[in-house]
Amino acid sequence: MPTRKSWLEVSLNGWWGRERQPGIPVSVREIVEQGVACARAGAAIVHVHAYDESTGRPKESVASYAAIIEGIRSEVDAIVYPTVSSRGGTPLAWDQGAAPRFALQEELARRGLLEWAAVDPGSFNLASYDDLRADREGFVCVNPEGDLREILALAARYLFRPAYAIYEPGFVRLGASLHWRCGCPAPIYRFMFSSEYTFSFPPDDYGLTAYLKLLDQVAPGARWMVGGLGVDISPLVPRAISEGGHVRVGLEDAPLGCGKSNVELVEDAVRVVEACGGELATATQIRTELRAFETGEAQI
Repeated sequence: MPTRKSWLEVSLNGWWGRERQPGIPVSVREIVEQGVACARAGAAIVHVHAYDESTGRPKESVASYAAIIEGIRSEVDAIVYPTVSSRGGTPLAWDQGAAPRFALQEELARRGLLEWAAVDPGSFNLASYDDLRADREGFVCVNPEGDLREILALAARYLFRPAYAIYEPGFVRLGASLHWRCGCPAPIYRFMFSSEYTFSFPPDDYGLTAYLKLLDQVAPGARWMVGGLGVDISPLVPRAISEGGHVRVGLEDAPLGCGKSNVELVEDAVRVVEACGGELATATQIRTELRAFETGEAQI
């Protein structure tokens, strides 16, 4: 039986656009409405991407993210956190330093609106099997070590929590090493699985075993969850719950063209978690557990 309450996160949209994932929310109003509905259905953590409502394309905007975070928090108690911009993509140029990349996070943190922050502790190739079959190149998600040190330094200054996206096993080791050096709040390690993309592992048991053995070596007791991109994560949920791990679902992570809504994905996950003997945590309980872990008051 699980020894801790189970966290459920929902990632509402991602960078896909509706042509690839038709059910995602795009406007601030839609994102807030779906975030609130998912929180009421059992997701204590909500991850979002903001969009330019006139074009339907992702856009880094302090005003939009502030409106989303404040809108969801005004209705429900939830941990709400934004994405992070990609180096090399608009509007961040390749030759800019690390600080401009995280200006949005710093401003949200300054306003008291940033509780967690998305962090990719390493670089990786993002290539889909469909693109490979059609001889279309994927792209490289570039995360230099200097960038990682910058965002973790901000986390230490403003006391927001890094939410590590672990796309490859080496991300665990680099993320853990930089955390110990930077002295920021303890990261969450989200193991990223995929069926549609070539990074990491498919959603099979051996991949989770590898990640957990590595995590136990470099960050024993760290909180972790299973998630991914282009993946149905449900095969890994029973083991994650039985071993004290946590779960992320949502239309950012689901296979492209998913016919379910974010709320339906959350409701499905709730049923699986409860069928495995898990009890869902509230946002307040998650915050309490993390504080206790960091102060040594909780068993690891």
